[in-house]
Amino acid sequence: MLLAIDVGNTQTVIGLYTGTDLTDHWRIATVAEHTSDELALVVQQFLGFHGFSFEDSITGVAIASGVPRVTAALREMVERYFGFAPLVIEPGVRTGMPILYDNPKEVGADRIANAVAAYDLYGGPSVVVDFGTANTIDAISGRGEYLGGAIFPGIEIAMDALFGAAAALRRVELVPPKNVIGKSTMESIQSGAVYGFSGQVDALVDRFVAELGESNVIATGGLADLLIPYSRTIKHHEPWLTLHGLRLVYERNR
Repeated sequence: MLLAIDVGNTQTVIGLYTGTDLTDHWRIATVAEHTSDELALVVQQFLGFHGFSFEDSITGVAIASGVPRVTAALREMVERYFGFAPLVIEPGVRTGMPILYDNPKEVGADRIANAVAAYDLYGGPSVVVDFGTANTIDAISGRGEYLGGAIFPGIEIAMDALFGAAAALRRVELVPPKNVIGKSTMESIQSGAVYGFSGQVDALVDRFVAELGESNVIATGGLADLLIPYSRTIKHHEPWLTLHGLRLVYERNR
């Protein structure tokens, strides 16, 4: 069985694969201070839900991480408790996808995994929208090349900045408001967040498609469920896209 681990700045998603099937998945907070032993305990508890163990069940681990301290802790955890080295998406790993960035080493591992998965599932040209701590939009050509993309603040950190800088505004639940034209401060903030960010994504995707031509537009990430219903351009939702890409890259490097 394969453990696919996607480490984001805010949350870490862990997927358990049996062959090509995603058997289960878990989402935990990313804590840079966690040691390899603490991470091992968390993973062991998740595996125990299914009656699996370190020694008998896991034959491979694939990691995409944007948090170097967590990457190091996970490497140590895998080597100590599983007895082999994990596959970490980094320079030198075969992805099967040409990276046409000016400096390919700058492309985040999660963005590469998303692109690999999107092309496998939908072909190209494709556009991937990932709603995370930072929102990313990435372009894949019809020949399966990673072309580049756009990065902008995610909805949660944008809201944190708003509440931190505007003393009169208080935090609100991120849900669609009853009215686009807010009838209260709470509704006004919710309207700006939900409709503003979905509109921002649509504006960028329109420009991507103008350069790429007719494209598949796929969304993933923790807040995709909130914003997809209000997006005009997103046509496909793949909540486990990064895990799927991790599995593919792992298989290409076995």
